[in-house]
Amino acid sequence: MVKKLIRQGNSAALVIDKPIMEMLHITNETFFELSTDGKNIILSPQNTVTQETDILESLKNINKKYGNVLKKLGE
Repeated sequence: MVKKLIRQGNSAALVIDKPIMEMLHITNETFFELSTDGKNIILSPQNTVTQETDILESLKNINKKYGNVLKKLGE
């Protein structure tokens, strides 16, 4: 399938057809991770489990690095 980018303000957008969205189980609310291999653009839908895992991992790192300071601030 060949697609053309459309103008969206000062940016460009790619329209994803509804059958493809249904096949991938994505909606207009789905977050995507955008990456590239230097030649291709790769869009990967992020599910809520991945987002929650990322947040929990970040919190763990913050607590590890700043836990003592945060505890003192709470006193």
